[in-house]
Amino acid sequence: MISKNKIKNKLTLSLTTLITLLVILSFTISAFSAETVAVDEQLEQLKGIIDSSSYSAFQSRMILNTAQDLLKSGIPFEDTKKIIENSIEESFDAYSVKKVFDIILETQQEGLPTESLINKVNEGFAKNVNNSVIISVISTKAENLKTANEILNEALQEGLEINGEEEMVGILADSLENDVPQESLSWLLKTGTTEGKSIEEIAEISEELSYLSLLATDSGLSSEEISLLFQKATENSSHIEEICENIQTSLDAEISIVKIEGGTGKTSTASDNGTLPASSTGSPTEIGGTPTQEAGEAPTETGSGPEPSTSPTEEAPSPPEN
Repeated sequence: MISKNKIKNKLTLSLTTLITLLVILSFTISAFSAETVAVDEQLEQLKGIIDSSSYSAFQSRMILNTAQDLLKSGIPFEDTKKIIENSIEESFDAYSVKKVFDIILETQQEGLPTESLINKVNEGFAKNVNNSVIISVISTKAENLKTANEILNEALQEGLEINGEEEMVGILADSLENDVPQESLSWLLKTGTTEGKSIEEIAEISEELSYLSLLATDSGLSSEEISLLFQKATENSSHIEEICENIQTSLDAEISIVKIEGGTGKTSTASDNGTLPASSTGSPTEIGGTPTQEAGEAPTETGSGPEPSTSPTEEAPSPPEN
């Protein structure tokens, strides 16, 4: 027979549990209510900004509804507000604003970092870049983030432990933007992690691969040729330190062939590699990442005298300082 004390203890425990659950529920409801109030206040501020523009009532509601989705998904209010203010100042049409918001929102909903997208949008505004170019650039960036996340997930599925997953996605996306082949980055991540390299070391090697890829592009190599060059380099060595040397050696040989045949560098476009032009009429300039000369220009020498005979290695520009 159960004693009165045991029954009393069980009732006390049940009451304590119930009180705890009620307290947690109360805090949750309060937090949700506070968040709802905050979003409503933020939307009122955004509405005031949008109403002062030349957008129609329909267009204003469209932008405000999308902005509300952004705020609820976790995009900071200040970032959302700044994009709207810059859009009005730069006379962006409402549908371009919505498209920008849609790209950011989709990226956020997929659990990918959106800071780089927002930075590129604001950088485009600062350089008076055409709205279609900004949309093209962030669309490319968003796709690179998705591909980078696929590379990361593939490594995780193989049982590799990777620290700083979000940061790693950004590093891989930057290299994809610089036309480093996806297969090479997958190899780098898996091999680097297996060898115990830190995220900083992998980032440094990734930047070096970006430099070599951009150099290859400026030398006139197609994306297929670059991919094959990187593939051969990884097949000929199992050590990361030797890969960049193999790529540089192969690239020197390719540059020599191009010069002998009188080839010219390939011109890169903003939408192809994720760069924004310096202005709506200016030439493309790299946004972040490894400093390089302008895309589409092969290294040249100046001077009125005859061009001295040099080795391919001496003609290639030095890697950027980290």
